Amino acid sequence: MTREPIVLITGANGEVGHGLIEYFSAHADTPDLVTLDLHPLDEKLMPLVKQHFTGNILDTALLEEIHQHYEIDTIFHLAALLSSAGEKNPQLAHDVNVNGTLNLFEMAVRESEGRGQSVKLIYPSSIAVYGIPDLATKKQAGAVKEGDYLTPTTMYGANKLYCENLGRYYTRYYMQLSDTRKIGIDFRSVRFPGLISAHTVPSGGTSDYGPEMIHAAAQGKPYACFVREDATLPFMAMPDAIHALIDLSQASRENLSREVYNVTSFSLSASDFSEIVQAEFPNAEITFAPSLGRQGIVDTWASALDDSVAQSDWGWSPHYDQDTTFNDYLFPRIRERYTENELI
Repeated sequence: MTREPIVLITGANGEVGHGLIEYFSAHADTPDLVTLDLHPLDEKLMPLVKQHFTGNILDTALLEEIHQHYEIDTIFHLAALLSSAGEKNPQLAHDVNVNGTLNLFEMAVRESEGRGQSVKLIYPSSIAVYGIPDLATKKQAGAVKEGDYLTPTTMYGANKLYCENLGRYYTRYYMQLSDTRKIGIDFRSVRFPGLISAHTVPSGGTSDYGPEMIHAAAQGKPYACFVREDATLPFMAMPDAIHALIDLSQASRENLSREVYNVTSFSLSASDFSEIVQAEFPNAEITFAPSLGRQGIVDTWASALDDSVAQSDWGWSPHYDQDTTFNDYLFPRIRERYTENELI
């Protein structure tokens, strides 16, 4: 049976998955798409993919079925249990985030060996891998480099850091004691800052306080921010997250000096965020009521990221800076979203 070359996207029903589907479907020179998610794919996207599999990345039989039917060129592995959910169910987070990823690595190795060349596996990591010990150190740290403060304090961060190291192993050291050469994978990862979307309603993630402010203000609802006014994190507009994954996947391997790269756009304190939102929505009611748990997590994350290696290795540069993120992307689209809801 001749297998068709495809790009596989796991966790395809999220906004990053939707963005990747729309990108690849608009470029005729790329392989067909196959998607995997716990839920059926959004109906409007079904015509854009070759096949959608509804299932779990922990289901090795399902992964083997995909492998048997298709020749996998690149995997975008987006499926994960995120930070807040991971703290509520650490064992499930480990199963999904680590064992599920390991299943994908093993499938990619089998595909690489069958093809005689490495399969690319593109992996979104997170600032959750960082664990800065105290606020004084955080203030002094400035823009954190990829190798700094890798002592995560959440299950999600620990999972992400471990999978980064697994990816490095499968790329550089796979079966290194074997007498015959073994082909590993071509693992590439970006560490995302807080991602801000105009389309997806925030769901209580650790860095969601910023977008939550905007969505509440646009609906005329009061909002109590769950971090202190001085809490500062790096952020990025959602379209730039998709842009970063695509650009890294297309970079020449010989230009990449590492497997894992920081990417970022701008950093803001919660107070700065509030002022920007209130300038756009003068009637917004924003107060601060820090949550001990989530504030503690944010205090360990970097307030800024150094992405100079991504800039030099593969030409990374965000399309949206702070002003264009708010004025060209977030505010117009979020206003439109809730205006349309009022008309329905």
